[in-house]
Amino acid sequence: MQMIALGGTIGVGLFMGATSTIKWTGPSVLLAYGIAGIFLYLIMRALGEMLYVDPATGSFAKFASEYMHPVFGYLTAWSNVFQFVVVGMSEMIAIGEYFKFWWPNLPGWLPGLIAITTLVCANLISVRMFGEMEFWFALIKVVTIILMIVAGLGVIIFGIGHGGKPVGISNLWTHGGFFTGGVKGFFFALAIVLGSYQGVELLGITAGEAENPRPTIVKAVKDTVGRILIFYVGAIFVIVSIYPWNQLSAIGSPFVQTFSKIGITFAAALINFVVITAALSGANSGIYSASRMLYTLAEEKQLPKKFKLLNRHGVPLYPVLLVGLGIGLGVLLNALLPLIAPAAGNVFVMVYSSSVLPGMVPWVVILVSETQFRKVHADKMAQHPFKMPGAPYTNYLTLAFLALTLVFMILNPETRISLGIGVIYLVIIVLIYFKKHHHRAA
Repeated sequence: MQMIALGGTIGVGLFMGATSTIKWTGPSVLLAYGIAGIFLYLIMRALGEMLYVDPATGSFAKFASEYMHPVFGYLTAWSNVFQFVVVGMSEMIAIGEYFKFWWPNLPGWLPGLIAITTLVCANLISVRMFGEMEFWFALIKVVTIILMIVAGLGVIIFGIGHGGKPVGISNLWTHGGFFTGGVKGFFFALAIVLGSYQGVELLGITAGEAENPRPTIVKAVKDTVGRILIFYVGAIFVIVSIYPWNQLSAIGSPFVQTFSKIGITFAAALINFVVITAALSGANSGIYSASRMLYTLAEEKQLPKKFKLLNRHGVPLYPVLLVGLGIGLGVLLNALLPLIAPAAGNVFVMVYSSSVLPGMVPWVVILVSETQFRKVHADKMAQHPFKMPGAPYTNYLTLAFLALTLVFMILNPETRISLGIGVIYLVIIVLIYFKKHHHRAA
């Protein structure tokens, strides 16, 4: 459960999104990851409280329907599909940028096209060992980040790979200060920071399948959030300490650039390979998760019957093809958007940040559902060993934090359109639900 949650969270939001967050707020991005991590912990504690009583698979969608309104369960399911597809699109865009480390003139869309075609074919051929594969993919990412932090500390403290001259941590304040983008830049960065944490709620989907769900849930929530914080803050600390934040280019991953520019080219090439496998892992997980969610919606008669059709390998054919096609749009956008709208800016940021609002939907329903959950299960709260700390005030504080981040997404020209796309999507889903609901009621 912990490795699936870690694997679902540690992806392009960290490996490539750090380029934009560092650009907007400089070294204070460390604080952004820390503060966001605290609120993430509160969200997971709210989920953990409910899961402890009712460890049901697909829990947050179930909780949304049960403790709020069925429309929120429907919205949560479709928000997850959207999030998986959009993040998958971002992974394909990122892969195109990663390959430029070795072949600078390679068209950015080509590696993405090859990758999505391969992943769709692999998903159609076999479903066996998916959990095992994702475990190892996640392990590769986690081990790489740990090694990078250790190697980075070697450069910072002992000057290993830097002629024996310790780099130190003066880069945190000597290039315009700690808060280089001011309050506005800090909150601009929070959109991508929060987006990079999205996916940890996968614990909710896997909870019901644990052998001993209650102790496993408690340990997973506590350990996973702490480890994610260490990995994110530790990795970003290494980057902004080793290399001046204002000299990181807008192309590729700052993880790779950091080691490449101080002369450790072998480490840079190795990390570039790993971030490519991480992007493939994220997209593969997205295809699997979103296609199964579409299959479930079809079983609940919320999609046409053909979405329940399985191929001879027992794989839902149309859901996999549809999700693969959606992710493939990232390849198309990567090729066409710079030509159609040269002033559109960073294609990766535009696409990735489109997932932020829909990705927040599970978090919002978790926080709101928990307040109603306590009222319904008041008799169980007195002896509950894993209660949400400070509820309901911490729920309201977290919701306010998420809302404030959305306000700054409106103010940021690079995320304004993306937020609008998320709003339009959610409105359409709600309208579709009520149209179907009233149709059935009639």
